[in-house]
Amino acid sequence: MIIEAAGRAAGHLFSPEFRSVLFKSLGLTFLVLVALWFGLAEGFEYLALPWLDQFVPDLPEWTGWLGLLASIVAGIVLALALGLLIAPVSALIAGLFLDDVAEVVERVDYPADAPGRAVPPVQAAWLAVKFFAVVILGNLFALLLLLVPGVNLVAFFVVNGYLLGREFFEFAAMRFRSEADAKALRRRHAGTVFLAGLVIAAFLAVPILNLLTPLFAAAMMVHLHKMISARSAASLRAR
Repeated sequence: MIIEAAGRAAGHLFSPEFRSVLFKSLGLTFLVLVALWFGLAEGFEYLALPWLDQFVPDLPEWTGWLGLLASIVAGIVLALALGLLIAPVSALIAGLFLDDVAEVVERVDYPADAPGRAVPPVQAAWLAVKFFAVVILGNLFALLLLLVPGVNLVAFFVVNGYLLGREFFEFAAMRFRSEADAKALRRRHAGTVFLAGLVIAAFLAVPILNLLTPLFAAAMMVHLHKMISARSAASLRAR
């Protein structure tokens, strides 16, 4: 069930139906990342360079290479900072388009089913912020364990698998259920949702491809929710 849901979601990513959502999400993500790059660079120059001048004044001419070295280090630090921000920024931006993703999946793959209800705008904005916070907290937690051999990678997948699986599944379920019912359904199928979250975490770990993580996750969880709902309905009819 999980592999099937992931395969269907991956098949949607570059389909003509998805193209509009994909371009809007990637375009806005790119603009935000460019703005963040310049903001981080300006902030570093404003805060760090005066501090260096204060503690290392009037260096001899032969130490001019230190300036070049500092610039290289600054560039590496900025690149790493931006790299850490790619996933949460893409989650925040794509969170604004999750209903568009769900509508495409439901229309194309489940035309005979009643369509889901779009999440109200205020709630959709709150969900986008939650996705942003979830990705940041998950990766910060994994980063704290970076110095523990073998643990950081496991922590990355476990934390992100749980958090991303939970948030995206509940989003998909809330298009058809109340928030309380969506949470209850997720708890009843916690193991399946967690394993699906691990697939999303693996997707998140791939550079460049991780920009598409929220779109992939939303599509996958729409499929997973449909499959779980169909299985539950069949089980009730068999009783």
